[in-house]
Amino acid sequence: MADPLLIARHDGIECFLLPALTNRHGLITGATGTGKTVTLQTLAEQLSGIGVPVFMADVKGDLTGISQAGHIGEKLAATLKERGIEPPPPLACPVTLWDVFGEQGHPVRATISDMGPLLLGRMLDLNETQAGVLNLVFKVADDNGLLLLDLKDLRAMLQHVGENASQFTTEYGNISAASVGAIQRGLLQIESQGGDKFFGEPMLNIQDFMQTVGGKGVINILTADKLMNSPRLYATFLLWMLSELFEQLPEIGDPEQPKLVFFFDEAHLLFKDAPKALVERIELVVRLVRSKGVGVFFVTQNPLDIPDTVLAQLGNRVQHALRAFTPRDQKAVKATATTMRPKPGLDIEAAITELAVGEALVSLLDAKGRPSVTERVFVLPPGSQLGPITPAQR
Repeated sequence: MADPLLIARHDGIECFLLPALTNRHGLITGATGTGKTVTLQTLAEQLSGIGVPVFMADVKGDLTGISQAGHIGEKLAATLKERGIEPPPPLACPVTLWDVFGEQGHPVRATISDMGPLLLGRMLDLNETQAGVLNLVFKVADDNGLLLLDLKDLRAMLQHVGENASQFTTEYGNISAASVGAIQRGLLQIESQGGDKFFGEPMLNIQDFMQTVGGKGVINILTADKLMNSPRLYATFLLWMLSELFEQLPEIGDPEQPKLVFFFDEAHLLFKDAPKALVERIELVVRLVRSKGVGVFFVTQNPLDIPDTVLAQLGNRVQHALRAFTPRDQKAVKATATTMRPKPGLDIEAAITELAVGEALVSLLDAKGRPSVTERVFVLPPGSQLGPITPAQR
C-alpha cells in the first residue's frame, strides 16, 4: 500500500492524504491569492511521486513550473523558517502539455457525436425547446447511421433537418425553424471562439492521460489561459473529459491508489446557470467515477459555487482564507464552518477569515473513511518551480 502523503503541518500536527481514499474526491477553496494554486501543485507533485497520473487545467498559466526543479527564494525561505517547515528538496515531475487550440501543447479533439446533445446544448446555451430540437437532430443522424465529426457536419445536418422538417415531424415531433436558426447562430459563435479546432478527428484517447515515466505519474496540464476567454467551452470540455473517463474506464472498486486524479480549476464555471439535467449528470459522474479509480478535486473561490448534491460527494477538504466582505461571503464562511468537522478549541468560522497566505483549514479522510477533525495548518510548498516556464522550456 502506498505511504500517506504529507500535505500540511503546524508544530506537531501533520495532515496526510491517504492515496486509497483520494478517489473519495476533494475540494480546495479560498479567495484569490490565498494559496490554492500552490496547494494544487503540492498535491499533484506528491501524487505523481507515487506513480499516480494527474490532469489539471492551467487557467492562469502558472502551473507549468511543475516540470522544472524549484528554487526557494529568500522571502519564501524566511517564511518557511518562521513556520518551522523544512525547505523541500528540488524536484521536477514528468509533464505533458495539452492545448485545445494546438498552439502551446498537443492538440485535443473530440467529435460532435461523442460530445452528445446534452453537453453541446450547454456549450451553446440553448433553452429547453432548442435543446429538444438538437436532441432530435442527433436522433435523426443516429437512425440514419450518420456520424457527426465536426461543426461542418452538424451544420449540414441541421440544414437538412430544417429544410425537410415536414418529413420528420410525424416521426420525431415538431421542428421549429426558429430553434434551428438559434442553434446555427450558436455554432457560428462557438466557431469564432476556436471551437472548430476542438471538434473533429483524430479524437483524444483517454489512455494518453494515464501514463507513468520512471515510476512517476505524468502530470497532464491543459493550457487554458486562452480557453478561459470562452468559459462555456472550457467547462463543457472538462466535463466531456470527465464523462469519457467514466464511460471508458473499467470498474475496479477501491484500489490502493487512484488510476488518475482530475483537478477541476475554476469549478464555478461548470455549475453557473447549468440546467438541472446537467447538474444531475455531473453528480452521477462524480458519484460513480470513484469505482473507476478516478479522484476528482474541485478548485474554486467560494464553496457555495458547488451544488449541495455534488458537495456531499467531496470527502477531502482544504479551505484557504475567505474574505467576508459581502453578505454572500459571510454566508459562505458560516456554511463552511458548519460543514467541516469541529475541533475543540478551534473557532472555524473565525479562523476562515484570519488565515494567512499558504495557511489552511484541512480535514482529510482517515483510514476508516471518516473526515478527520479540522486542523489549522500550513500547506507544504512543492519542490518544483513555482510559476510558469519559458517558451524555450516548453
